[in-house]
Amino acid sequence: MNITAVPLVIPADANVIVGQSHFIKTVEDIAEIVVTTVPGAKFGLAFCEASGPCLIRTEGNDDALVAAAASNAQAVGAGHVFVLLLVGAYPINVLPAIKACQEVAHVFCATANPLQVLVVENAQGRGVVGVIDGSAPKGLEDAPARSARREFLRRIGYKR
Repeated sequence: MNITAVPLVIPADANVIVGQSHFIKTVEDIAEIVVTTVPGAKFGLAFCEASGPCLIRTEGNDDALVAAAASNAQAVGAGHVFVLLLVGAYPINVLPAIKACQEVAHVFCATANPLQVLVVENAQGRGVVGVIDGSAPKGLEDAPARSARREFLRRIGYKR
């Protein structure tokens, strides 16, 4: 059994959600979630089918994001994994609906940070065992950092 850290290539100004689902219908359902939750968002989605023809299925409204999602999904190469790239929306806008999607079994991460997907491979195939999202902590939040965090959340409209 081999474990590999697969770096994802996230386009500028994009966020990524990586998860696992169990059914081919996922690719259309997640696309509908994005379109109906944040109508102006641009997105690309790729889903690794795990049976039958085992194709990487894609949806989206931006060709470059669809291509990037497909390339990332192909690099991961694990059954039933999906990669959703978003521009003009944050993961927080779509995560509740994605988590409620009846086919979605797990969301590994939602981030704009540098990301590596930990993939294990054996004779049967490949699976995701986790992710490395961003960097390790560099210290403990102090009062100025706490104030800066609170101000940032209010400036971008997520807190009042």
